[in-house]
Amino acid sequence: MRPILLRGHIRSLTRVKYNSDGDLLFTVSKDSKPSVWYSNNGERLGTYNGHNGTVWDIDITYNSRFLLTGSADNTARLWEVETGRCVFTWETRTAVRAVAFALGDEMALFITDATMGQPCTIHIVPIEADPEDQTDEFIRQIVITGSKATVAAWGNLNKCIYTGHEDGSISIWSIDSGSRLKSVKNHAGAITDMQFSKDKSMFITSSKDNSAQIFDAKTLKVLKRYQTERPVNSACMSPIRPHIILGGGQDAMSVTTTTAKGNKFEARFFHQVFEDEIGRVGGHFGPINTLAFHPSGRSFASGGEDGFVRIHHLDPDYFTFKYGEETFDDLNLPAK
Repeated sequence: MRPILLRGHIRSLTRVKYNSDGDLLFTVSKDSKPSVWYSNNGERLGTYNGHNGTVWDIDITYNSRFLLTGSADNTARLWEVETGRCVFTWETRTAVRAVAFALGDEMALFITDATMGQPCTIHIVPIEADPEDQTDEFIRQIVITGSKATVAAWGNLNKCIYTGHEDGSISIWSIDSGSRLKSVKNHAGAITDMQFSKDKSMFITSSKDNSAQIFDAKTLKVLKRYQTERPVNSACMSPIRPHIILGGGQDAMSVTTTTAKGNKFEARFFHQVFEDEIGRVGGHFGPINTLAFHPSGRSFASGGEDGFVRIHHLDPDYFTFKYGEETFDDLNLPAK
């Protein structure tokens, strides 16, 4: 496996995300400077300067024209990907924890934290085709009662919003009424990541309770559960193989008591159906905070507490590995 080490952030990573084509990798960290890289060779194209605090989340439009970031400096910002120019800023009263563009990129959401007496709130905003027409008006604001949300994603066809919470629960919210349609609690710790499958029929969550779970998107029924011996900070599903990757490690304050040889900082591959661990990829010198599969399924990126981003191009034998019960006829493997 050929790893590429990206040195550009001076503090721990919070999110890595590919654009829809997979040629660009966007990264954000606690150093307040989102960065963009070529995903094939790790060359940095530039940074997006303007935030004054930790950038917690990032999302990119389908055509890679705009970038949305949410930060602890109480702002959500809209950027032009090509020029690096900040075209609009939403001022909030608390930190912005999660952001996401809707399908079609005509709407977006961002979630503000429940601090300083303010409730945790989902803000749904319109995204104008011309940035000059952008306003700070909201389509809807949904106040989240109970445990605050840590992650969020749009449901299929923008009919609802999914949120993962600090108490381990998952909720579905109606776009039209703003009401909570459904809620389940299958995790015992805070949910740290939520990523949908390619067809949005299911999603995977990671949690501080040392597990990751796959849920049916309609019913919120747990389909699969993957148990580890340490907190899971991120989880993602392969778009072409029945495999998932988990990343995590100890809390930051415990990192100094463990060496990299302790096998605590590896990306761990599991078989999606059989729930067996099938491999590990090391390299980070601290917990893995965020993971993302390339849209082609031929590589993945990881961001760690050590401030490094690693891009791993998977070896050819990865694509020939299968269980005896599997057939390649069912696998949609891309051409080389």
